[in-house]
Amino acid sequence: MSAIWQGLSSHKNCMKEAKSGLHSEVNEMGKVHVDPVPVEQSDSTAGSTGFSLDLHPLPAAVDDSGPGQLTRGRRPSWLRVRSADTPRFRELKQLFRGKSLNTVCEEAMCPNIGECWGRGTATFLLMGDTCTRSCGFCKIKTGRPDLLDPDEPRRIGESVQAMNLQHAVLTSVNRDEQPDGGAWVFAESIHWIRRLQPGCTVEVLIPDFKGDWAALQTVMEARPEILNHNTETVDRLYKTVRPQARYHRSLELLQRAKRMDSQALTKSGIMIGLGENWEEILVVMDDLRAHDVDIMTIGQYLQPSRFHLPIVGYYRPEQFDRLREEGERRGFRWMECGPLVRSSYHADGQAHLSPRETAVVSG
Repeated sequence: MSAIWQGLSSHKNCMKEAKSGLHSEVNEMGKVHVDPVPVEQSDSTAGSTGFSLDLHPLPAAVDDSGPGQLTRGRRPSWLRVRSADTPRFRELKQLFRGKSLNTVCEEAMCPNIGECWGRGTATFLLMGDTCTRSCGFCKIKTGRPDLLDPDEPRRIGESVQAMNLQHAVLTSVNRDEQPDGGAWVFAESIHWIRRLQPGCTVEVLIPDFKGDWAALQTVMEARPEILNHNTETVDRLYKTVRPQARYHRSLELLQRAKRMDSQALTKSGIMIGLGENWEEILVVMDDLRAHDVDIMTIGQYLQPSRFHLPIVGYYRPEQFDRLREEGERRGFRWMECGPLVRSSYHADGQAHLSPRETAVVSG
């Protein structure tokens, strides 16, 4: 657990790093207020992008008292979500409990859970609810996980069949104690979905397997329509946001996945509002395209609890629109950008880009 506290102690370093792209000041109460306007993109220095980055005028207030930091204050109106408590939501929740399955929708406190579950779509969380890593943004608990359940892939397939899904998303916690990082669980789950729900497309959101390319090959040989691996943030913030990961290793994984299966769509996403600047976001876009990534998602970072990284700034909806335009100009086949966008948001629509999905439909 020491890695968690190391991550927490680095919050102040994150805030210091953010000052290179954000204005900040300390008020009379000793609280840090951040005015999220990147210096590089101010009105007078918009540079080559020709775009002034003017974030939400109400600054994110970071309360650094107590054992953790909590971003306080009223969230912008565009971040408000509807209640998830609907009949369809309760039906699916009962189904998952009956199959002893986890969903990342619940574990990661996804703001779109009501909308997605209401449409009958969900993202299955494989290999338990305990992660071996301690990323500064993630709500999933860190610790020593239970043994892998060899029967889980079958239950995944049965749940997909019971929900009559046309598209399923599989993700997992990190299982670094496993020789292959649990890659076989992804592969077997895909096989069971193909067997019990023919025609259902599959997206896998995988960990980096610590650079074990044989593990990646195991997943790719199961032929998912979409291979997703999130870069999560810009290179400069990795030590704070993803201390056990490597930016360039994630890029290499995405490129290798495409080379292993040229028909698979590759996908990656980032959160913004952690202290990055506009130019750094564009660099991530350029890096992903240089590594043959087809789909990119961008959403606002929301702090799960006071023990997670604070929000440095909020981006406006029109700024997400501009990011979508930047991505489309760079050649991404699909850009999903918005304040509440998460990695699997509208994933069923993205699956229609797959040549394998097109072949099933035409056949």
